[in-house]
Amino acid sequence: MSEYEARILAEKSLKQPINTQSLHRLAAGKQKVVILITDKTRATPNKLLVKALLSELREAGVKKDNIEVLVATGLHKPHTRSEIEELVGAETSDEYNVDSHNSDEHDSMIYLGKTAYGTEVYVNKSVVSADLVIGVGLIEPHFFAGYSGGRKLILPGVSATKTVYQNHGYRMLSHPKADYGYLEGNPVHEDMVEASKLVRNYKFITHVLLDKEKRVFSVVSGGPYSAHEQGVRILDRYVKVHAPFEADLTIVTNGGYPLDRDLYQTVKGMVTASRVTRRNGYIIMLSECIDGVGHESFRELASMSRNPEDILRYIKENEPTRDQWEAQKLAQVLLKNKVILVTRNIKHEVLEEMNLTHASTFEEAFETACKSTSCNHIIAIPEGPYVIPVSP
Repeated sequence: MSEYEARILAEKSLKQPINTQSLHRLAAGKQKVVILITDKTRATPNKLLVKALLSELREAGVKKDNIEVLVATGLHKPHTRSEIEELVGAETSDEYNVDSHNSDEHDSMIYLGKTAYGTEVYVNKSVVSADLVIGVGLIEPHFFAGYSGGRKLILPGVSATKTVYQNHGYRMLSHPKADYGYLEGNPVHEDMVEASKLVRNYKFITHVLLDKEKRVFSVVSGGPYSAHEQGVRILDRYVKVHAPFEADLTIVTNGGYPLDRDLYQTVKGMVTASRVTRRNGYIIMLSECIDGVGHESFRELASMSRNPEDILRYIKENEPTRDQWEAQKLAQVLLKNKVILVTRNIKHEVLEEMNLTHASTFEEAFETACKSTSCNHIIAIPEGPYVIPVSP
């Protein structure tokens, strides 16, 4: 689908919202509207969707000065002005108030209550004080929330560090349904939904679904929960793939740019591959990692022991620790599989400290793996974490 066709699809979706009033009616008379967008690690076509939303808001009579666009970074680093401009375009960046969430600025948060899971919900004051909050996002598989989008724009998107730590806690991520493809019974998802519903002005989303070339093939708009669920139903038709066997070796990517920017994000593809790789089998992960490891605290946690069980024990006994969820998921993979990472952007010794094997080329990685395992049954997952392989 061309960019023009995607824009027409987005505009049509905005006019046909799921289980809510039209955006024009929701926005009419509002003094402050906040649009939440995903950060630079996601392939969301923010420029396209934000432009369509701004047009709708103008038609509803909302003034430019009453609109804020906020990058829902979660615990990721707040974005620079140039990164923000890359996300929304120079024109929007210049003409509108566009800012980036910072989860560590506790004074900019407001307490909304506690969930049934015990998560203390602190959310960005600017979001809570808005008359209307709109979420722009991408629905894709997520390795412990089940799927991205919807409620994730609030938690972790614009929540405080403390709140994210509790939602991403060791016990929550140890649940068997804290995995790709699960919503019902997934404690991480259910906690996120309950927390996001405390932001009562979060009334509308517009989310895309992307094909393997990262082109828009569907857009859902409407109520944050109903529209998200509809998007998940559409996505499941394409991303759930039955594996014919458990692999001796699984070859996987992290879905290309921008999700393969760093090793922190690359854990997602490893988790995908591990689902269909036999115990003691090998995973070859091809990821550019142009930004290196990505998170120093993740590197430190994942390097603290040569035994993944020790890392899991440390996290359980010492939480909350920044980036513990990524280290926990990596350790869970390494308890089952050996992982060879093909990249030229992280030093060999750094990967070895993190219990990963380095290779500069695929050929080198393949030779290393097949010296240690039979390689009789091989699975390839070119789209990495954008698909949900189902084990036999």
